[in-house]
Order: sequence, then structure tokens, then C-alpha cells
Amino acid sequence: MTAFTEPWPLTDEQRAIVELCRDFARNEIRPRARAVDEADVVTPVDIWCKAAEVGITDFMLPEEIGGGGFTDVFTQCLVQEELCHGDPGIGNLLCSNGFFADPVLELGTPDQKKRWLGPLVGPRASMTALATTEPSAGSDAASIKTTARRVDGGYVLNGQKAWISNAGAAASYVVFAKTDPALRAKGVTAFLVDAGSEGLTVGEPMRKMGQRAIVCREVFLSDVFVPEEDRLGEEGQGFHGLMRTFDISRVVLGAAAVGSARAAYEYARDYAQVRVQFDRPIIEHQAVAFRLADMATRIETSRLLVQHAARAIDAGAKDVTGLAAMAKLTASETAMFCTWAAVQTLGGWGYSREYPVEQWMRDAKLEEIEEGTSDIMRLLIARHLP
Repeated sequence: MTAFTEPWPLTDEQRAIVELCRDFARNEIRPRARAVDEADVVTPVDIWCKAAEVGITDFMLPEEIGGGGFTDVFTQCLVQEELCHGDPGIGNLLCSNGFFADPVLELGTPDQKKRWLGPLVGPRASMTALATTEPSAGSDAASIKTTARRVDGGYVLNGQKAWISNAGAAASYVVFAKTDPALRAKGVTAFLVDAGSEGLTVGEPMRKMGQRAIVCREVFLSDVFVPEEDRLGEEGQGFHGLMRTFDISRVVLGAAAVGSARAAYEYARDYAQVRVQFDRPIIEHQAVAFRLADMATRIETSRLLVQHAARAIDAGAKDVTGLAAMAKLTASETAMFCTWAAVQTLGGWGYSREYPVEQWMRDAKLEEIEEGTSDIMRLLIARHLP
């Protein structure tokens, strides 16, 4: 079973890219997943290059700059689910330029879109990074301390970022900084920063529980000059652009979680059909069968909610923050449940690194944390109750 339902009609182009990503996940991602996990802090550049050659790393970018033209969130969710069915960390890595592109597309001028998104298309696509999180500012993005001081011709950035995905491998960054520290959210401004800028350095790789394909580091900004033409939007617009980016990225990450959950379910189901205990396959034991039923039900529910949220965004819904939070919360907790359930179904073998489900359980935990923890998702939902 490759998917539970297809509630929305797909175009021929959508079917083609889904099939492309499904094949890539099966032939290129899944066979390398364990080795990438064991490598711990090594970015799998070879997989990135193979994905770039077939158009996976830029499928979400506009056609006018050379991208695949699938700018709608719904198609991005279809792709993310298939890639993360192969491996969550690698799947998220291959789509990571979309997180950089979102604020550029939301706030950027035509020239900025051409200059900064142009290098992300084609077989030699570069990697990028979004630099928001700081040592003391995670869920509370408005409390960032990185500053941007206006000088002649531009700005000087000073500060420290933490947990920045692709830092070190990225060729460019979107950096969020305070142009007016007294204004909290209204003082946040976004800047486009080249990785080679004087004063920008990165720390050592951070060793993580899972999703190790995406290497995270700290980023240090010491008197980094940014020309005024590389400011994204007006001063104080950065937080708005970031929140709009979060609405999209949370839904897309929800699709990633669905892909991870689906992989765990399918593996546990297939194992339960051949593992014999008490003279019959364990899938015939009610405890195991009911657990698989719960997994299937949660996956179906999560996919429907994620795709509903994606279509709401694509339709131009004005306030999707609560719905996006519902999608991410439901899907991420489904991924955590399903990977736990897969380990439980395999028993002792599920705890062994000989089987992939223990890695998938470690990988799934990140989905409940990144782009806003489950606690923050519930807070957002409460603030946007229908």
C-alpha cells in the first residue's frame, strides 16, 4: 500500500512528480538511510546532487526562475510525504531550500528573487539555510537578540543563531534580526546573507538524536555587513514574513510526518504477517491487529488534515495559523505514535539497529519539536479556535 486514499483529484503533472519521488525514495534514499544515520554529522551531498539532477530540490520554485513550478503547498505535501517515506531526515534535507525560498517569495523584490533563488535551480543547486532560532529564543521568535544596526549603505549584523539546519553547507542564509530591539515582533527584519560574508562563521556540528542527514550548527555574526538591497521587505516586516513561512512549513512538515508514520506502519504490518508466535502470525493476535488499526486510522486522519490545510493555504485563506498548527500537531504526534507502535510490534528486534524502526522512532521525535513544539501548536490552536 503506497497511500491510504486519494481524496483530491491529481493532475497528470502531480502524478508524475509523485511517482518520481516514490521511485527516488525507494531506489536512492531508503538504501542509504542507515549509513547516513551512522555517519551522524555528515551531509549526504551525493544524494542531494542526484536529487538536483532529476529536479527534486527545486520542484517547489517558480518556473520563471527555472524551478519546477509546483509552488502550491498541496503538491509540496505530496512530494514531502513520498520522500520522507524513504527516510525523514534525507527527505526533509532534499526539500529544505523551500524553507529558504518561502520568505524570499513572500517579501522579496523581483531582483532579489532572481539573484537569490536562481542559484537554487538546476543540477548544481546550492543548499541554503533559514537562521531564526537562538540559544535563548526558540518558540518565542520575537525575543531574538541578534541585532541589525543601520549604517551607511546597509546594516551591520551581530548575534548568535542555534540549531541552524544546513549551516556550513549552505551558500546563503535568510537571517532574522532586530532593527529595533524595543519593538519585539515589530522590530524583526529579514536579511539575505551570503555564506562567505566577512564575520559570518559556524560552529561544530551538533550531535542529534535523529534526522542526522540535516546537519545543524550554530551561526555567529560578528559585524557582518549586509547591503541595503539585501534586506527582505521593509524594516519590521520580518516577523510577518516568518509567521507566514511557518504556516506553510508546518503543513509541509506535517506531510513529512505522515510519510514517516506510513513507513513505520507498512514495516510493522508486513512484519506482523510473517512473524509467528503461538503457532500463528502475530497479526492474527488482537493486541497486534488493534495496534495496526490505530496506526492506520491516525495516518489517514493526519493525511486528510494536512492536505486540507494545504488546500486552504492555496485557496488564499486569510487566517490559517490555527489550521496549520492542527495539521502539524496531529501529524507529528501520529508519527511518534506509529514509530513507537512499530518498535513495539517488532518487540526485541524493534529495539535492534538491525531494523530501521528504531531509527524512525528517533527521527520522528523531531517532528514534535521543530517549527514549534506540540505545546506551542496547542497554544496557537487555542488562540485561533473556530
